[in-house]
Amino acid sequence: MAQYALVVLVAVSLNFAIPRLAPGTPIDYLVPSEQVATITPEQRERVLAQFGLEKPLAEQYWLYLTGIFQGDLGYSTQQGRPVVDMLLERLPWTLVLVRGAITLSLIIGAGAGFLSAARRGGRMEVGGLAFFMFLDSMPPFWIGMLLLVLFSGYLNLLPVFGALPLTGAGGGFGLTFEVAQRLVLPLLTLTLVRAGWLFLVARSSLAGELSEDYIVMAEAKGLSRRRVVLGHGVRNALLPLMTAVAVEAGTVVGGATVVETVFSYPGLGRLIYESVLSRDYPVLQGAFLLLAVGVIAANFLADLLYPIIDPRTRTADVR
Repeated sequence: MAQYALVVLVAVSLNFAIPRLAPGTPIDYLVPSEQVATITPEQRERVLAQFGLEKPLAEQYWLYLTGIFQGDLGYSTQQGRPVVDMLLERLPWTLVLVRGAITLSLIIGAGAGFLSAARRGGRMEVGGLAFFMFLDSMPPFWIGMLLLVLFSGYLNLLPVFGALPLTGAGGGFGLTFEVAQRLVLPLLTLTLVRAGWLFLVARSSLAGELSEDYIVMAEAKGLSRRRVVLGHGVRNALLPLMTAVAVEAGTVVGGATVVETVFSYPGLGRLIYESVLSRDYPVLQGAFLLLAVGVIAANFLADLLYPIIDPRTRTADVR
């Protein structure tokens, strides 16, 4: 817990510093472009004071820390709304997208990886390895653009952008169907991108376990290949896979930023993109803080589950 608390503190500090290291200043976006060169220093200070940006960095940092513990992340410099409200509006969309992508990529990637490791040397194993390595090397935005052109442009089967219809679709099933349609392409994009990595991890992990002596012993006892692989190999291969899934919590969200931008999906990733363009420091700080805490929580949960999956990771009674 102490180690994770230290990681959170470092993340919070970087979260405060990184937006301020980016080129440009908030004043360039708080004031219309045609008036930036004409405003007086007094007017500039007055504009910055509305958002507490005129204070020294040390004081801004202290106010930022105290605000976090009080649940106050400040106000958007662009919209003048509480950052917490803006994050809560966008968070559900990203959670649906990220949870679905992690679940599907785990089922597809890990399932195919375990199958490939259990049937090494065949054409299916070689073809699957080449296919998933290809997916793992492709950037999310490129796959997203291809899917967009294919399903929305050429086949005209799915909507082009957004998460909600521009015109009212009523409620109930009609609205749910419209939302589901707009979720398909970004979800498919993230799933394809992340499934390749999980395939490689699962395949390598199970292949290593199947070469261990205890697998040879199990086969020598007359156990079926299916029971040896599923009952012994896969169970022990889950530990590195769980670590990979915990890491995926961060990389999927990073990929979601690009994917949400490509499909104009109204999640946290799209909000981060918009806030970077406008140097909206409070929103960037709040979004990055939320993502960092989410990734740290995923890793902490993985640490708690390790002893359940593999008793060998439990603390030994050293005397």
